[in-house]
Amino acid sequence: MQPPADDAPRTPAPLLTAARTNPDAVRWADRPVHAISARGLVKSYPGPHATTHAVRGLDLDVLRGETYAFLGPNGAGKSTTIALLCALARPTAGQATVAGADVGTQPDLVRRRVGMLFQHSALDPDLTAEQNLYIHARLYGLSRRHARLRAAETLETVGLADRHRSAVRTLSGGMRRRLELARGLLHAPEVLFLDEPTTGLDPHARAQVWGHLRALRDRHGNTLFVTTHYLEEAENCDRIGIIDHGRLVAQGTPLALKAEIGDDRVTLRTGDDMTARQIVGRTAPPGLAVTLDSAGVSLRVPQGSAWIPRLCSALEAHGIAVHAASATPPTLDDVFFHHTGRSIHPPDPHPAPAAPDPAGTAPTAGEEAP
Repeated sequence: MQPPADDAPRTPAPLLTAARTNPDAVRWADRPVHAISARGLVKSYPGPHATTHAVRGLDLDVLRGETYAFLGPNGAGKSTTIALLCALARPTAGQATVAGADVGTQPDLVRRRVGMLFQHSALDPDLTAEQNLYIHARLYGLSRRHARLRAAETLETVGLADRHRSAVRTLSGGMRRRLELARGLLHAPEVLFLDEPTTGLDPHARAQVWGHLRALRDRHGNTLFVTTHYLEEAENCDRIGIIDHGRLVAQGTPLALKAEIGDDRVTLRTGDDMTARQIVGRTAPPGLAVTLDSAGVSLRVPQGSAWIPRLCSALEAHGIAVHAASATPPTLDDVFFHHTGRSIHPPDPHPAPAAPDPAGTAPTAGEEAP
């Protein structure tokens, strides 16, 4: 997916009542090139013994109409960054503009121009899908008539029109996330922030949510800012920013980031991996690191598949049987390891429920402490 060209003659087709829903939205032709721009953004939390630095001097630019992913583990600073960009928390230092509004001096305007999908559900399980959306629309100041129209439109957008009278507690996990996506779209936001949008969903439900996100971006030109643990989700995005301990350590397209790594990873599983590691180290080009872990003996070399026969022959000549051999191109996990020195671990597929922090003024336990 590519962001729309600046000189594109078309304008994104808005939802039916979008213009009347959010009169503060910037017209497409008047939008700045960057939907999000931050310089030197810092967020610190003073403590009794030490200060916690959740975000440390963040510089960031996200193009309008772009899908941008923050990739990082728990505690990296992802949710705190979103709270700052949504004007739910005040930065300790630095500045940022979102959808043409300054988060420090125009926080109310920022909130009117952005939508938010929280990591943890805030739906009322005893109300119907339609009732949840109607109440949320009224809280945004929409009239009764427009609130009903927007609820119907956004339910149609996320494929839940036929479940409008279903109680939330009867919906599947994937349907609930799509309903929360609909809630975030009620006021026709310029930028939609999605904090771990598919955590806890099965692969099929995750694919459905991402299908609706892609359709939303392609049809209406929204800028999507996503935080995620999932490497395959990051592959869906135009660009990725790798955040670690509150710092942006690398960013680029998925292909460009993987191209920086370059070499393939060759992995060998043998009858004696300890000895095999020594032999591979003598056979491989000088200076290459040969590692040993639960997967076997591994190293990075250019054109890895061409090296497999040579390494297998050297091992067999020393009487070591090779049970399996593979060569794989770089992955985003390799990119993350290259820049941070560790792998990114997948999240718990069944995380414990936690109450959202509506004020966004303090880090969630286990989430933002670097």
